[in-house]
Amino acid sequence: MRKNIVAGNWKMNKTLEEGIALVDDLKALLKGKTPKCEVIVGTPFIHLTSVAEKLKETNIKLSAQNCADKASGAYTGEVSAAMVASTGAQYCIIGHSERRTYYGETFEMLKQKVTLALENKLRPIFCIGETKDERQAGKQNDVVKAQLEGSVFQLSADEFSKIVIAYEPVWAIGTGLTATSEQAQEIHSFIRQLVAARYGKQVADDTTILYGGSCNPSNARELFGKPDVDGGLIGGASLKANDFVAIIDSF
Repeated sequence: MRKNIVAGNWKMNKTLEEGIALVDDLKALLKGKTPKCEVIVGTPFIHLTSVAEKLKETNIKLSAQNCADKASGAYTGEVSAAMVASTGAQYCIIGHSERRTYYGETFEMLKQKVTLALENKLRPIFCIGETKDERQAGKQNDVVKAQLEGSVFQLSADEFSKIVIAYEPVWAIGTGLTATSEQAQEIHSFIRQLVAARYGKQVADDTTILYGGSCNPSNARELFGKPDVDGGLIGGASLKANDFVAIIDSF
């Protein structure tokens, strides 16, 4: 069964102390509530172990924002999927547009990251999406199809069933621009059709597809109301506990 999910991506924000304080605020605001979605916080690597401890005896899940495309070895500064899993994290964001753009992550690198995450029992939150130029040229469908085929469509149906897809229009990330709910629904539906063509209708129906791109308390309810939008990968609004909980409450 596909889940509704609200996942926060803190990106490179919050010191360890600030991150712990944010989690404490989040826990306090959610106390006594039963969210109608799975709640995930995606923290920087150095926060993972401390935040995992804070999240014990809660229903909030923990995600890393990246992992290495190598299992282990002489790769100074890298953090492996096994290391991420050892902290208590359950998810790993892979293929975010900022990683693709700023750090040159290729389809093949992302394929390796997804494989290693799955081998270490992490659920990848796999990000896809087009740039402003690609959207204006009407190439958004071609872009997301290539990104899926290049990195995750080689998986078996059982492996793919553990993937969460996050559609993030690059032109809407941190810009204040947001895809309309109709635009989001249109491309989420197309993504689900691609999954169905590759793995069958049941797998497609069970796949969670999140929207990422300036999702906030004022537009979340409308976005999440669309049949193929199963939640959000939240950037800036996840850094304020009140805003993040307001988005969770949109369900």
